[in-house]
Amino acid sequence: MPQKVVCSKCGYVLFEEEEDLKPPDEIIQMFEDERCPKCGHKLSVVPVKVEIMPLKKSRRSK
Repeated sequence: MPQKVVCSKCGYVLFEEEEDLKPPDEIIQMFEDERCPKCGHKLSVVPVKVEIMPLKKSRRSK
């Protein structure tokens, strides 16, 4: 299952992975002082927004 984590302030992509899911606290610890490298916003393990989107399937011919 794909996972994409972005900064809630500036939208910078902090983490994107197609296969392996990582817990939010592990992703945040990857960044110095637990801040967004682009805008400096303090990162939090509490999600601000969660989106679940359907996987696009290719059409199969019968």
